[in-house]
Amino acid sequence: MPQLARASASTPRSRTRTGATATTSTESPSPTPRSPAGPPCTESSPSRAAPWSSSTRCTTAATPSAWGDAIREAFEPATRRLSLTGTPFRSDTSPIPFVSYLPDEHGIRLSQSDYNYGYGRALADGVVRPVMFMVYAGHMKWRTRAGDEMEAKLGEGNTKDITSQAWRTALEPTGQWIPAVLRAADSRLTQVRHGIPDAGGLVIATDQSAARAYATILEEISGEPVTVVLSDEKESSDRIDEFSKNTRRWMVAVRMVSEGVDVPRLAVGVYATSASTPLFFAQAIGRFVRARRRGETASIFLPNVPSLLSLANALELERDHALDRSNRDDGDDGMYNPEDAMVAAANRDEKGSDGLGEDEFTWQAIDSQATFDMVMFDGDEFGQLAEPGTDEEFDFIGIPGLLEPEQVSELLRQRQSRQAKRSTDRRKNPVTGEVAPEEPPPLYRTLKEQRTLLASLVGMWSKLANEPHGIVHAELRRVCGGPAVAQASVTQLQNRIDLLRRRLGRS
Repeated sequence: MPQLARASASTPRSRTRTGATATTSTESPSPTPRSPAGPPCTESSPSRAAPWSSSTRCTTAATPSAWGDAIREAFEPATRRLSLTGTPFRSDTSPIPFVSYLPDEHGIRLSQSDYNYGYGRALADGVVRPVMFMVYAGHMKWRTRAGDEMEAKLGEGNTKDITSQAWRTALEPTGQWIPAVLRAADSRLTQVRHGIPDAGGLVIATDQSAARAYATILEEISGEPVTVVLSDEKESSDRIDEFSKNTRRWMVAVRMVSEGVDVPRLAVGVYATSASTPLFFAQAIGRFVRARRRGETASIFLPNVPSLLSLANALELERDHALDRSNRDDGDDGMYNPEDAMVAAANRDEKGSDGLGEDEFTWQAIDSQATFDMVMFDGDEFGQLAEPGTDEEFDFIGIPGLLEPEQVSELLRQRQSRQAKRSTDRRKNPVTGEVAPEEPPPLYRTLKEQRTLLASLVGMWSKLANEPHGIVHAELRRVCGGPAVAQASVTQLQNRIDLLRRRLGRS
């Protein structure tokens, strides 16, 4: 969707936002937008006397840079400037030439635009498709470079490092997570093609080796050739153009399709990349939202990673380009307790000896399992955990591909009620008809709560067994596996908590 950004060098009224944004420069009393020679001035033919200049994808230019500096030098004399962009923000803090910035209530300087036509407005006008995010969680196991075996579930309240490694494990083609999600996505594409026969799917991969492996898996699942697009191959653009014109089911690409590529028939996507910047995410999702007829809905399969879910929830929000960064430090995720401090201090003391063994092991994905988690649509969440390939999963990925947004929401609510009824029926005693209570969700989900509880239980067992805390922790690591408390995941801490509870219960 083209976006219009109207940038002003001296007028502070302009604002730049996500969606179609417009910015023009300082108004000139001259009524005609033509140079003395006659034709309008363009990027490729600037004139010192030209009253007009225009640029597209203006956010790709920034200062200081060769491209941004050249833009400013070439178009500084223009009295009117028209800048167009589809993503009116950048991931860095480099200013965009001729765009005005004003501080917000926190002192962060934000870009300003005069006209914005964003995703929310385009959705209301039927110009773009609504998006259903199919979120998948799962259990991950991997070995760190230090030799520790880790396990965690996607969607747990783990540290950023553990979440990142669990995410990386999920994307490994040798595990079971990716094949399960690709199988579900292919099933979804089949449903969509009942109403849109030429609908296509796109998998966005992190690197070339992963892209080739995903293509091999998809060919086994779909029984059809898969188009693979690698950015360093000369024929990549031709392959994309060919895919846009044929009726093949799947294309796998490495980043190249994230921006500036128009394949209107793309309707199903798998976000299988570790990229998580707002700019890349917006460009990637933008490949699926172009509407060709009423009732079309895009379906994007996502791993349950907090940063991605936040971006998905904010899809309809307008975004400004910020020149400053917040001073807030979230490095420790706000999670602290005395026991963590002691462990961290010990780790710092042993940093030198730890470094000696870094090359002894290599990072390795051990296992990954997928579970359907939920559907995110129109600001709501639908469904609950379900195993891949079950009726509970198909209730959501099997929704028809041509429905109005209101119909999609209503159908999702119906499917959620049906899923809840099945869960109740499974817990019903066939003889007495009594329904067994559901297993309660874990009471301690965040790392801070897990660590605090574990420290308390360790203290109780230490007094009971007359053993130092360090000995108790070492025994827990020996029996349950995993690293020290400061590096352990929610799942690993819960295993230690359960073990101590059993021991205390027998005492």
